[in-house]
Amino acid sequence: MSKVKMINSAGQEQEAVSLGLEVPSTELSPKTYACAVRVLLQNWRQGTVAVKSRGQVAFSNKKPWRQKGTGRARAGSARSPLWRKGGVVFGPQSRVRGLKLNGKQRRLCLQNLFRLASEKNMIYCVDNDFSLGQVPKTKKSFDLIKSMGLAEKKGILFLPYDDVFNCASFRNIPQVGLISFDQPNVFDLSSAQYWMFLKKDLQLFKDMVAKWI
Repeated sequence: MSKVKMINSAGQEQEAVSLGLEVPSTELSPKTYACAVRVLLQNWRQGTVAVKSRGQVAFSNKKPWRQKGTGRARAGSARSPLWRKGGVVFGPQSRVRGLKLNGKQRRLCLQNLFRLASEKNMIYCVDNDFSLGQVPKTKKSFDLIKSMGLAEKKGILFLPYDDVFNCASFRNIPQVGLISFDQPNVFDLSSAQYWMFLKKDLQLFKDMVAKWI
């Protein structure tokens, strides 16, 4: 059975909590993982960067001066790439290249990441509801992470999409990334040094992981 560390409001470790989930030990090929990360990075690109070619710049196509007799070099158009403000040759153009990853590969990647995180004790369940205060407090949230010895590590916090209060409490901490339970991705999960969620969201975390198994 997979277990996660339980942390109280003072940052002290309590008895581990069992998730009641059996994770199969299916090995993940490096090629599948690399493909999953590449698909994410490629699909996150905006693809909006572009430059103007010589056919798009706002210049007349009239010959600047006659061919012979001026003493100057020959010129056929002010749109020439050799001229200032002329068109760009082979420059980037706006385009979107979407890649796809089948559901089985994605689940296998997430399943393996969870198994590795569970084996290395990288998952923390925090028994503290920050929304009990009157206003969000970033300092209170950072003090908890500091007491856990994770202040210098990069981690992620799972939150429901409508948990505005806790989002406001953690979003200004540079080392903590926020992820909704319905939007986990291989890139963020693999780059984090620890995973964290609140005790009130324990069932949401179980439901999310159960979809990977």
